Amino acid sequence: MTHKTTFAAAAISLTLLAMSGCAVSRGQESVGAYVDDTGITSLVKSRFFEDKDVAGSSISVETLNGTVMLSGFAKNTLERSKAETIARGVKGVTSVKNEILIRP
Repeated sequence: MTHKTTFAAAAISLTLLAMSGCAVSRGQESVGAYVDDTGITSLVKSRFFEDKDVAGSSISVETLNGTVMLSGFAKNTLERSKAETIARGVKGVTSVKNEILIRP
């Protein structure tokens, strides 16, 4: 009798585990959102490198659920604001957090 109970409990546990394998936990992105965020990050970075006023190698870009976080260093306020403007112009961006610092 205990073997049947143990087997049933194991089967139920495995079923629940398999069903929850695709679930998204609180604070995590779905696969689709992750792919979208990766595309946004890539597009923002490529536009930085295309622009003559923005040093793409000095600015980091991270995206989470459409929110772009810019960090790193800029030569001046023009570069800082231009980077933010470029990021805001990318399709799928919902907001931009500009943490870029001006080099002294």
